[in-house]
Amino acid sequence: MPVTAQPHLPLPPELPLVDEPGGTDVDLTTQIIRFVLTGVLSAVVDFGLYLVLWKGLGLERDIAKACSFIVGTTTAYLINRRWTFKAEPSRSRFIAVVVLYAITFAAQVGINAALNVSLPAMKVHVGGHSVALAVLVAFVIAQGVATVINFIVQRAVIFKIR
Repeated sequence: MPVTAQPHLPLPPELPLVDEPGGTDVDLTTQIIRFVLTGVLSAVVDFGLYLVLWKGLGLERDIAKACSFIVGTTTAYLINRRWTFKAEPSRSRFIAVVVLYAITFAAQVGINAALNVSLPAMKVHVGGHSVALAVLVAFVIAQGVATVINFIVQRAVIFKIR
């Protein structure tokens, strides 16, 4: 009996996580490693500035977080554009990044605020200062959500833009 091909359902769409023509020349594993390293550096910048503005200078918590987010994400974008994705500057890409960062800004500041209010109060000591554990946990969760959103959108969309 001859073998006939069985019809099959179409595969679901997937995020373009493989290098394609028009993408960067950096493989996915390298991009993830570089993105995480850049993210760690940017998170240190973000969290450090957040604490300086909020605890050191007395800015309102959410204003301090908003300012630190802007500095941290700007740091991340500049490093990721040059090192992680090896992309040339582009006006279209810059506009797309501003839109993406506006979305992740709202998500990160909102998650940070909600968790700071809802998590139980426990203290840890950081650099000789007593800091509510909720502050650190809220920051890490908010940063994590923003990081995942940023990587997926930057790889799948933004750094495919010419």
